[in-house]
Amino acid sequence: MKIPQHLKRFLLGTLLVMGVTCDRAGAQSPLPTAEPPFYRVRYEPSDQPGELVHGVSYTLWLPHGVRRLRGVIVHQHGCGVGACQGGLTAAFDWHWQALAREHDCALLGPSYEQPEGADCGLWCDPRNGSDARFREALQDLAEATGHPELVSVPWALWGHSGGGVWAGTMLMLHPERIAAVWLRSGTPRMQAEANSSLPSMTVPAAALSVPVMLNLGTEEGVTVTDGRFSGVWEKNRVFFSDVRGQGGLIGVAVDPNSSHDCGNSRYLAIPWFDACLAARLPTEASGELRALASADAWLAPLLSPEAVPAGEYSRELATSVWLPNERVAEVYAEYVHDGEVGDPSPPPPPAVVRLVGRRLVWEPIADLQSGISGFIIERDGREFARIPRQPVGNIGRTVFQRTGYHDTPALPLAEPQFELPDSAAAESGYAVRTINGVGMVSPPTPATVKP
Repeated sequence: MKIPQHLKRFLLGTLLVMGVTCDRAGAQSPLPTAEPPFYRVRYEPSDQPGELVHGVSYTLWLPHGVRRLRGVIVHQHGCGVGACQGGLTAAFDWHWQALAREHDCALLGPSYEQPEGADCGLWCDPRNGSDARFREALQDLAEATGHPELVSVPWALWGHSGGGVWAGTMLMLHPERIAAVWLRSGTPRMQAEANSSLPSMTVPAAALSVPVMLNLGTEEGVTVTDGRFSGVWEKNRVFFSDVRGQGGLIGVAVDPNSSHDCGNSRYLAIPWFDACLAARLPTEASGELRALASADAWLAPLLSPEAVPAGEYSRELATSVWLPNERVAEVYAEYVHDGEVGDPSPPPPPAVVRLVGRRLVWEPIADLQSGISGFIIERDGREFARIPRQPVGNIGRTVFQRTGYHDTPALPLAEPQFELPDSAAAESGYAVRTINGVGMVSPPTPATVKP
């Protein structure tokens, strides 16, 4: 008996949710378990012309209690086996979840199963089948989650390296669907390559009203002009000049402390998306993306932190960095100056804290500005312990989830829990505070004792 394709996907998805992984060549392992509010679909490689030649999984996170989604935030990894593995945990990132929660959006983390040495362009150019597969995944996830609007809501696209190629090219293909695009060290594949049958592209007029940020490390050709990634800046400069010269809403932010890794980019990317989504997402279920108010924009000279209101800018507009509002301009100035971004407010406390036997467990809520670096365990109003005991090094600012090269949490995923030592009484009086990325501390959330 022939099993229908949709049933095959359902059965495979069920196995993945149960933590069963695939051992066929190219399949990712281990896959973090996806139980609600996480959902996952996976697709086999295709040998049909024009279809995606790599297997791929899509993991989706939904904010608690959301009735109707307003958009989908896509965190797209780059090329290579390591980057594909990094993509496995993108939807599990508390900081990016905070952004999604703020705007009633889903958070989607794709993970392509690109074998070592395979041509990255076979997935990072969406015209090679990943565009169609992405939209198919939204359809299947809409059915799995009971949120049919997933098929039609706008997209906010973040992409690193080859993921930037993918996100930027999706902008060329679907500008009417996209609220904002962040391109870390990758730009759209505009010109046809010698070994490709795909045609060259031009920037469509509709893409000029979509906010775009080009973000790269200074060692990718700005201050270091030789080496593997030294050509990144020239590609960014050409794309910037093309779009900005036509009046497009595009900026450039150079990370002064990094090369091709993502560094501290999230501390500008998340406030930038926050501003763009607040201004662009439809206010009604059937509404269209809103245009950004030109009166709110700030401009800065290329490679300069000195931004001013757009109405006060007296230099050449075609070489100006576009920023959505004053708050983002302030964060931008900090970021391009030294890579550090401040946070003037304490984080929100954990939502729920429970004492189960000798184990404290809680639901973390990340600070939208600076994420989570750790937690303080209190007993009877006094500090009892901190986790982690010793900060664990990672690329960029040290955070509890140990984000690395690809801006995704490390495996195994860090758990929000604390085992009481044998000498401590397992009774009431415990509480948990959150420490944000700049060391500020939340109010305590008392623990309830679960029998």
